[in-house]
Amino acid sequence: MGDEKLKARILTEALPFIKEFYDKTVVVKVGGSALEDPQLKEWFATDVVLMRYVGMNPVVVHGGGPQVSDLMRRLSLEVRFVDGHRVTDAAAMEVVKMVLVGKMNKEIVNLINEHGTLAVGLSGEDGSLILARKKVHQGNEGTVDLGFVGEVERVNPKILHNLIENEFIPVVASIGVDERGQSYNINADLVAGALAEALGAYKLVYLTDVDGIMRDLEDPTTLVPELTAAEAEKMLEEGQVDKGMIPKVRSCVRAVRGGVHRAHIINGRREHALILELFTDSGVGTMISP
Repeated sequence: MGDEKLKARILTEALPFIKEFYDKTVVVKVGGSALEDPQLKEWFATDVVLMRYVGMNPVVVHGGGPQVSDLMRRLSLEVRFVDGHRVTDAAAMEVVKMVLVGKMNKEIVNLINEHGTLAVGLSGEDGSLILARKKVHQGNEGTVDLGFVGEVERVNPKILHNLIENEFIPVVASIGVDERGQSYNINADLVAGALAEALGAYKLVYLTDVDGIMRDLEDPTTLVPELTAAEAEKMLEEGQVDKGMIPKVRSCVRAVRGGVHRAHIINGRREHALILELFTDSGVGTMISP
């Protein structure tokens, strides 16, 4: 009886959130590291499908950095990063497309479809979804040529709106294209933020391998459960944000200032972390508001 009462309380707690989020668009970014573990992939897929079945409109954005590096090494290609950015020459760009579009995207789509709903895979090249420009990176020694590494110049969300209206779950690989048809490798965190802003999403959620934003990375008790955009910016300016978290926090700040209702950074390695963050009072990560 105790377990039954607990289940009833959980469902009751979730009801107001289900009502609030009904027919709202939620952009979820999942990283390549979370997609290496079969159990994590299963939890992620079931959470996304549940979101769709209770009336939400999930849009998935994914990276695949570890998988790209692995294939490059197997092909005897140099794996090189500058300030966290992958140096992407023509050969590396082909590998990025093979892994993100040809492998990772298809795997996520198949996982979601196994649970009875319909996902559609695409990249920023499809329907000119993401118009990109070459990233100009200023390093410690001046301007660094990163090759075919891009930034989001403009988003054309029409194709995503059409898919959502027909009850599909779009799964987007973080590749963009310029006006001449050249493909670019774009940071998936930045893609997720740009799509959330362009779609007028209600929420933007980043699944990471840490619990959220912490004031002390070595001390999990210093997790910051809620921040305003101004507070998050102050932490960035004062160097209180871990280097790997910086693109996520910047994207969250830009998104909420661009009309997204809330942005979340949570640990995707926790069992059903996405559902716990969205449908419980306490949540499990850091929430950033305007």
